[in-house]
Amino acid sequence: MRNRHVLLVALGIDNVGSGLFLPLPILYATRVVGLPVGVAGVVITIGTAVGFAVPMVAGRLVDRFGPRVVVIGAQVAQAAGAFGYLLADGVAVLLAAAVLLAAGQQAFYSSLFALIGDVAGPGPKDRAFAVVAMVRAACFGLGGLVVGAALAGAGPAGLRIAVAADAVSFLVAAGLLMAFLRVTVVHHPAPPAGAGVLRNRPYLALIAVTALFALAVDFFLVGIPVYVLDILDAPAWLPGAMLALLTAMTSVAGTAVVHWTRRLSRTTSMTFGAACYVIWCLTSLAAMLVPPGWRPAYLLVTLLPIGVANLIGARGNALAEAAAPLASRGRYLAAFQYAFTTAGVAAPAVVALFALGDGLPWLVVSASSAAAGVALPVLARHLPRAAVAGN
Repeated sequence: MRNRHVLLVALGIDNVGSGLFLPLPILYATRVVGLPVGVAGVVITIGTAVGFAVPMVAGRLVDRFGPRVVVIGAQVAQAAGAFGYLLADGVAVLLAAAVLLAAGQQAFYSSLFALIGDVAGPGPKDRAFAVVAMVRAACFGLGGLVVGAALAGAGPAGLRIAVAADAVSFLVAAGLLMAFLRVTVVHHPAPPAGAGVLRNRPYLALIAVTALFALAVDFFLVGIPVYVLDILDAPAWLPGAMLALLTAMTSVAGTAVVHWTRRLSRTTSMTFGAACYVIWCLTSLAAMLVPPGWRPAYLLVTLLPIGVANLIGARGNALAEAAAPLASRGRYLAAFQYAFTTAGVAAPAVVALFALGDGLPWLVVSASSAAAGVALPVLARHLPRAAVAGN
């Protein structure tokens, strides 16, 4: 029980810091470092791209040393990257900081699921993933509120304080895990030659389907401000209010959704979640037909289906953990993170489709979700039965 509390506290602190920093890299590079926005964007994009090579290395380290060590190392690397932003006075230092931060972030997510699984212990881990998601969402939202206040009132000094607080949060979280989290590393027999994730077609299909499933989340984060402000000409406060409401839903209802879907298989639950994403896309698209005065209330109501779908995502994470062979679990779960990386990279390109038509991005995202929903029942027949059942 103590291990679970330590992990939740550490992840909460970590995510307050992440909420402080996630909106800031380009803004910090332009307002504090003094780079043109085009240069800043290219530098940070290069740094982020370098981080994409990290997951498979991190996965091997997890299989050899256990996830706790890798998570702690990832947090230290992210702290170093954040401190690098504070020291940045030009392109070179900023690029090094962006690389460190991205590498640490990719290593963190590549090892986090395995650590949650170890701390949760034997048996289904759907509830454990849901609780972690609730804590992380609440703390990320808190960090976002703090940075909003900093941006409103403190100027460049506020940006520096936010970045410094982010760096400290990573170190505090790493220190807590190092001092108080005790997880036994179990070494399983090596998998047979040729049994790697690249040869496991059902698991690769799970990664691809999860990327389709996750696109809606990333599209919401980067696309809603464009749609609400530029297409619908809605009030400037509405995107922030929508994000706050969705965060609140994720923070309080995660375990309830796991409980409500406990009699369903994990893939059936995810199919229902995919249908919810389709409903969200189509109802959001229909906002163009709603009278302008009613649009804020209407768009807030449309968050219900995407909120439910996001909460069901915890069951998908548990499916990935349960379907991974024990001997190479670290590598499998690291590869699984590419589903979210792919969705994150694709989302801005989908948002750019607003230039071709106001409804085109919504149709693309709804088609992606529908494809995931159709594929999941087929995929379920090829994954381990116990992993699919989840109960």
